[in-house]
Amino acid sequence: MAKPIVAIVGRPNVGKSTLFNKLAGKRISIVEDTPGVTRDRVYAEAEWLNHNFTIIDTGGIEPESEDIIVSQMRRQANIAIETADVIIFIVDGKEGLTAADREVAQMLRKSKKNVLLVVNKIDSLKEEDNAYEFYNLGIGDPVTISSSQGLGLGDMLDKVVEAFNHVEQEEEDEEYVKIAMIGKPNVGKSSLINKLLGEERVIVSDVPGTTRDAIDSYLENEYGKFILIDTAGLRRKSKVKEEIERYSVVRTLAAIERADICILMIDAEEGISEQDEKIIGYAHELNKAILILVNKWDLIEKDDKTMNTFKKNLQMKLSFLSYAPFLFISAKTGQRTSKVLELAKKCYNNYDRRITTGVLNEVINKAVLMKEPPVVGLKRLKIYYVTQIGTKPPTFVFFVNDTATLHFSYERYLENQLRASFDFEGTGIKLEFRERKE
Repeated sequence: MAKPIVAIVGRPNVGKSTLFNKLAGKRISIVEDTPGVTRDRVYAEAEWLNHNFTIIDTGGIEPESEDIIVSQMRRQANIAIETADVIIFIVDGKEGLTAADREVAQMLRKSKKNVLLVVNKIDSLKEEDNAYEFYNLGIGDPVTISSSQGLGLGDMLDKVVEAFNHVEQEEEDEEYVKIAMIGKPNVGKSSLINKLLGEERVIVSDVPGTTRDAIDSYLENEYGKFILIDTAGLRRKSKVKEEIERYSVVRTLAAIERADICILMIDAEEGISEQDEKIIGYAHELNKAILILVNKWDLIEKDDKTMNTFKKNLQMKLSFLSYAPFLFISAKTGQRTSKVLELAKKCYNNYDRRITTGVLNEVINKAVLMKEPPVVGLKRLKIYYVTQIGTKPPTFVFFVNDTATLHFSYERYLENQLRASFDFEGTGIKLEFRERKE
């Protein structure tokens, strides 16, 4: 089940970023920042009353004139409407109702999304009355907060998670393997999906993918049942519209979280971009199954060494993905596209692989005999027992004497031993270490 997405919208200087930073900071202890994906903190993972969700800041717009305010706000609100399950519409309780507020309110009403009207900068009880004029927006009861002082945030978050109950959740058939197609615009994601659907000719149905600007295509063939999630996102080209790029990232992150397998498509002519590395890095951090497709291979002049050279260069850039298989294809001509789902299913089977406890402990005991853990401080790590506690991804718990004595290089060694002994090609695996007295 994908986490709900909550977008904060509002005109400049109403306190969007202050509110976001307050939630993303740890002062109310409800949030962890999404790790290692992009440097600018556009989104954060939040939790409130046992609900996990992604919160998005639409800040950073500083227009030069009133006309630009309205056009920027219109675009900003449109993106939030398309992306979010719940929208926090924030207005300024000190400045009062403005024409730009009315413009956005009208768009939000038409969206039929769950909108929570939040009046910010209500720093004291005597300012509570400032909220009444915002009833004119026709968006429901306003919630008053002071994001700078942290007042009213609990009540606001209560309303946010209450709205989740009204969000239509996806109830996807567990039999289906969910595949997210990720990569830059125009790399050939949609072309490949169309090729796969056209060749297989056993389409169950095409359904729009809830609010996440993805089209889910259901298909069934000899390798199994699949949901193909196209993460094309917004494709408008512009030097200025950075917020649109930000949202295409958020959409892709939502698709990655839903997926079992993430297929990164790379343009053979352009090679891998920094954005590709960051996005697939997020899938790696979540220990998803990963497959890398090099598309448009038909356009490359080649000899008998071209493919190996290309693959080695990619492996150097994606050294953290040593387990991910590569496939060189052409979505346009159909070259090797018949192998995509076969290889994806193999990655999924490994993602869902379970190892018996007896065999697992034999492998780890042998690994420890071959290479003892290093001494950290004055103590040496001792592994008593290993067991697998889950799949998707395969998750292993090591019961040890003292987790403080675990060196990251030895953890990597143990992972490599597991990979050498069992077939985990194409999937991340997760290792946890817990202390237990002997």
